[in-house]
Amino acid sequence: MISYEMSEIRNITLLGHRGSGKSSLVEAMLYISNTTSKMGSVDLGNSISDFDKEEMKQGFSINTSIIPLEYLGYKYNILDTPGYSDFTGEVSSALAVSGGAVLVVNGAAGVEVGTERAWRMLEEAGIPRVIFINKMNKGVHNYEKLLYDMKEKFGKKVAPFCIPIGFEEEFKGFVNVIDLKGRIFNGETCVDAPIPEDIDISEVRGLLLEAIAETDENLLNKYFSGEDFTEEEIRKGLHDGVVSGEIVPVIIGSASNGIGVRTLFQMMYNYLPTPQEVNGGTKSGYMVNSDEKIEREVNINEPFSAIVFKTIVDPYIGKISLFKVNSGKVKKDDEVLISNKNIKVRIGNISFFRGAKQIPADEVSAGDIGAVTKLQEVQTGDTLCDKEDAIVYSVIDFPKPCLYMSIVPKEKSDDDKLSGAIQRLLDEDPSFSIERNFETKEFIIGGQGEKHLNILLNKLQNKFGVNALLKEPEVSYRETIKNSIEAQGRHKKQSGGAGQFGEVFIKFEPHIDEFDFKDEIRGGVVPKTYIPAVEKGLIEAKVKGKLAGYPVINIKATLYDGSYHPVDSNEISFKQAAILAFRKGMETAKCVLLEPIVKMQIVAPDEYIGDIMGDMNKRRGKILGMEPKAYSEQLLTVEVPESEILKYAIDLKSLTQGKGRFEYNFLKYEELQDNLAQKIIEIRKG
Repeated sequence: MISYEMSEIRNITLLGHRGSGKSSLVEAMLYISNTTSKMGSVDLGNSISDFDKEEMKQGFSINTSIIPLEYLGYKYNILDTPGYSDFTGEVSSALAVSGGAVLVVNGAAGVEVGTERAWRMLEEAGIPRVIFINKMNKGVHNYEKLLYDMKEKFGKKVAPFCIPIGFEEEFKGFVNVIDLKGRIFNGETCVDAPIPEDIDISEVRGLLLEAIAETDENLLNKYFSGEDFTEEEIRKGLHDGVVSGEIVPVIIGSASNGIGVRTLFQMMYNYLPTPQEVNGGTKSGYMVNSDEKIEREVNINEPFSAIVFKTIVDPYIGKISLFKVNSGKVKKDDEVLISNKNIKVRIGNISFFRGAKQIPADEVSAGDIGAVTKLQEVQTGDTLCDKEDAIVYSVIDFPKPCLYMSIVPKEKSDDDKLSGAIQRLLDEDPSFSIERNFETKEFIIGGQGEKHLNILLNKLQNKFGVNALLKEPEVSYRETIKNSIEAQGRHKKQSGGAGQFGEVFIKFEPHIDEFDFKDEIRGGVVPKTYIPAVEKGLIEAKVKGKLAGYPVINIKATLYDGSYHPVDSNEISFKQAAILAFRKGMETAKCVLLEPIVKMQIVAPDEYIGDIMGDMNKRRGKILGMEPKAYSEQLLTVEVPESEILKYAIDLKSLTQGKGRFEYNFLKYEELQDNLAQKIIEIRKG
């Protein structure tokens, strides 16, 4: 693959609802560009994009695939992303290095949940885009209604560039209202054709020319004076309008028949931005170990810098790091700096990845996307740069996990391998999390949904031979006391020679803080050297309460009296005396169980908010407030017991047809009502 100038490169993300035909569109692009001799198929498991064994097995995309291809002297780096919401992290990483996007819509299904989600991600990232309505031959009978729905959902910036010729099985092509020519499928390929006499393009073309006029004051004056635009003015006006986000072209086609694919190539090159046009031709970063911002010009003559946006863990090849070069260039054997870690590494073999295939490269230059293998220190989000001119780019913003489960090895023999295998998967997919709950002794894995976690289990088995199961995690309850009590702890042990002796009197009472220890000893009845041992004993003892063995919190302990022996007393004696005092005190105190309360922020369309509030009431939730958001959505803030929302990611998806989302954080502990507390105690005591 030859080296290209930045003006000849386009980095494009394909995204949309699952089943819209993104991977099939990639196959059509590969075939039409003569990169492959025939089109692969997702259904047959031989597509270039879905090369992962798990993708072949499941029949849908799980990972973002990088597909570099050359067409008519230009290079297109196509990033084919999954459509399932559980793999949104893959879309986030792709958009972080893209200049433009193609939003693929299943014409037969219309604007789906994933279509709206993808549009929102593009809007929030400020990425110029083209809409490709796919599967026009599979049941699209009302093109005008489909356009109306898009304008209603996405706004007036949606601009049709094509008028279909025929519908459903009779669909055979379209009229391009900009180029003023038809494109007809002849059974093998698409060819230019005259505009059919029964198709009137004047209204659609007039709206486009009006949109073009609004991109430039001189064009606006020309438009109102009735003058025609030149072809160059039309192209420049459209380019400026698309790059600025004021115009979103809509084109149509059928990936399976190759209809509209050449037009899509033309649109991507003419209207989507070059790497130098993104963000005004500069990339913002930071000084090493500093919050001071610096700018790096997106230019081949600048010092080398790149962002690692994706990692592939291959059991045979090892770690593969995919990176986008922002400035300068990198060659094999160059020594570069991982600036955010201050580690120097030597670049080994560099290449361009096309699905699973490596295409060797001599160098990767600014604006392009490449890959390097076996850099163990490098992770997704790291910055690679020139040793003498360092810069640190912001890490990629991945979605937070919303479904947490306990992961356990299926067999005892898998126990030692589980942690290491999960860590390697975390390198590949930063959108999930893993942590050890030392209190419950569980490994807690967090993901974007049930499908996400199940796929991770399959990867553990297929890639690393580790079999694991998912279980609902234990909730970390707490215990506390409701009244003040006093207790004596006396430790005495004599077994020949020096013995052990310590005696304490401690008052226990409810407190706002988790634990407070106060020394009120007077007259030296307990020497000061032993008082820290008393506190240590209490800290150790409160780890296990009397009701169900949960840690005791919100308690104040006041040491007010005691006695010691000049020979037999020591720190161990007083530590043991404190433990005894605590246990005696808890036996007589009124103890209650506390449950963790989380603060949830739920975002969903207006029409689902009533159902969500009703559901939260059933979960013992407390509505704190509601505020309107963009896209006719509401933000609902709720306090709810953690035990009630362990699988809420699954429930909310069902409740809102996949349109709702949420985040939550631990807020506080609250007393658990008696009937529920008794069930927990009975389970714990078995």
